[in-house]
Amino acid sequence: MSAPKLIDGKAAAARVLLQVREDVARLHEQAIEPALAVILVGNDAASQVYVRNKILRAEEVGIRSLEHRLPSDTSTEQLLILIAQLNADPAIHGILLQLPLPRQMDELRALEAIAPQKDVDGFHSQNVGGLSQGRAVLTPCTPSGCLYLLEQTCGDLRGKHAVVIGRSNIVGKPMAALLLQADCSVTVLHSRSHNAEALCRQADIVIAAVGRPRLIDASWLKPGAVVIDVGINRIDDNGRSRLVGDVDFDAALPHVAAITPVPGGVGPMTIAFLMKNTVTAALAQHHALRSQSEAVCHSIY
Repeated sequence: MSAPKLIDGKAAAARVLLQVREDVARLHEQAIEPALAVILVGNDAASQVYVRNKILRAEEVGIRSLEHRLPSDTSTEQLLILIAQLNADPAIHGILLQLPLPRQMDELRALEAIAPQKDVDGFHSQNVGGLSQGRAVLTPCTPSGCLYLLEQTCGDLRGKHAVVIGRSNIVGKPMAALLLQADCSVTVLHSRSHNAEALCRQADIVIAAVGRPRLIDASWLKPGAVVIDVGINRIDDNGRSRLVGDVDFDAALPHVAAITPVPGGVGPMTIAFLMKNTVTAALAQHHALRSQSEAVCHSIY
């Protein structure tokens, strides 16, 4: 087997963002200014970092961003009022609700309140259902980024056996749906799966998204597999804090054809596809408004 290839998520994200920047410039020429509203409730340190990075990327590609910070004691009803205002604002094309929310809030109600056409995270049930049916909808950013990395690394995915480890609504389930659309044979493993290691060893592609540091070692992997590690886990390593993935990178590296590092793999792709979704949403909403205007003109004349 040839030397394993590190899948450079930073470089791939830069390519996506370059295309987004070009798309935004074309929209500006049509007097369309894509705009993303970001809602942050509370003072979670990690969430603040994520929000700051998203706003910076938006500025870099020319997307207007608006940040709404709410105190940690905000009620669900108060949040829903803000979401309704953003839904009704035609100048806002994407709404991102940074998760997790404080414990007293109803996360599902809040996500369902976001208009599906502005749901740039792809979490609304209408978008989730559309994805399962293979329709063109706003798709969760992390799985979309993972699929992009796989297509760039493997080329044609048809017929490959992909194992998704984890069944979350944010990554595992939509990842499986996207892989099915790409004509992979898909197995989803989770905490109740029997013979998980043996099943994983059959995979051409492994997507690890369980949130357990270094769970998957070389014994889980078929020689020559391509591994996408979604996990971001902070551990104490000889008194120093550092980030590791769900895959034991050092153990897996000699056995695989390609693998994403942590950090620097999947993480940058998530924000890149958030920007891509915002542009997609802006263009779709512009077309919808134009179609409505034309329908009104026809009805009058």
